[in-house]
Amino acid sequence: MVSFFHSSELRYTLLVMAATYRLFEIHGKQDGRIATRETPEPSEDELRIKVSHVGICGSDLHYYFEGANGSFAIKEPLVPGHEIAGVIDNDPQGEFTQGTPVAIFPAQPGVPIEGLAERPHLWHGVRYMGSAATNPHTQGGMAEYIIVKRGMVRQLPTGVSLAAGALAEPLAVALHGVKLAGELTGKKVLVSGSGPIGLLSIVAAKSAGAEQVTATDLFDEALARAIDVGADKVVNVSSSSLSDNYFDVIFECSGSPRALNSAIVAAQRGGVIVQVGMLGPGLHPIDIGAVVTKELRINGAFRFNDEMEDALTLLQKVPQLERCISHHFAINDVLTAFETARDAKASGKVLVAF
Repeated sequence: MVSFFHSSELRYTLLVMAATYRLFEIHGKQDGRIATRETPEPSEDELRIKVSHVGICGSDLHYYFEGANGSFAIKEPLVPGHEIAGVIDNDPQGEFTQGTPVAIFPAQPGVPIEGLAERPHLWHGVRYMGSAATNPHTQGGMAEYIIVKRGMVRQLPTGVSLAAGALAEPLAVALHGVKLAGELTGKKVLVSGSGPIGLLSIVAAKSAGAEQVTATDLFDEALARAIDVGADKVVNVSSSSLSDNYFDVIFECSGSPRALNSAIVAAQRGGVIVQVGMLGPGLHPIDIGAVVTKELRINGAFRFNDEMEDALTLLQKVPQLERCISHHFAINDVLTAFETARDAKASGKVLVAF
């Protein structure tokens, strides 16, 4: 039998646990710490989300391993993560039922730019979760609880798991690239780089009607994942070359200048290259001469605009998208999760699960 003292002690412990939550903060280069905070309360125009899964993105890896993402250096503790799924935990207005599964739209609007009314993702001052681009930094979702504006939630369709819901944001990035490319029906498509965004771009291109999708990578393990999600052909570019002047549309997802130059060679005359992967800061040697003589269109793709709803629909329609997820790690193993996500040979999409 439990004594009164121990029962009281247990009740006190449970109250303390309910009043706090854990999160992961990056303080600088390879300086990540699990911290505890008081559980926040939402205001009338906010929602409290009990986070279920958070994907580790390339920008998160840069922040942890380098202390910066390009020119955006960490100046204060940063909670990473913008690929977020969870459930409604507290809605002051009662609009949502507690436990409603949602994905998070991680951007808040900036200052409109004339002529770009329909492209708010390009406005000045957009705040994006898990980013040091703003000061103070915009905190991300790698926490047991987060507070978001109610307009930032997207309800998960029936049949879409919470783990798959964490793919909604990166899938929206892939769909944005597809939209920028134009009509894909009947086209020969190349996806350069079979990391998480590359895998999602394969599915996005197939769903848009591409006749043939070829995927490349440096590792056979990554190419096996590309086949698993629907690539028709794969090429290991560490040992084989692509055909010259062959592909109608190329999605360059690796962020490698060398891969972009290979894409320029592989694109047929009049073809389209969409640069989805983020190139590093500074100047890069690019064969612009071939871009001119082949009349190629190279289109940058930055995050996404309004494609998240399309992403949720596609997640429901194509359940094999969840195969892009290779690993789940608990918050206590978050540093191992980052090490695994950095290993492109070993991992696809890595999730931190609460």
